Amino acid sequence: MPFAARRVARRTARRTSNRQADAAPPPQAAPTPEPAAPAAPAEPAYMAELEQLNQLKTQGVISEEEYEAKKKQILGL
Repeated sequence: MPFAARRVARRTARRTSNRQADAAPPPQAAPTPEPAAPAAPAEPAYMAELEQLNQLKTQGVISEEEYEAKKKQILGL
């Protein structure tokens, strides 16, 4: 393709893209979603640890005294 033909092709492409950009409607902002109903409060991390500790006590793996000591440690009492 000769130099002049490439230059004309580039110019035509620019004009076409400019026209398309001018003709396109402005983008609309997405509607703001309404806040969802508040989720149930997340279970604190120590709850799972206390449940596991209770299972160990129930299974007889740890004693009542060990359970109470560890529970106080977890709860920071």
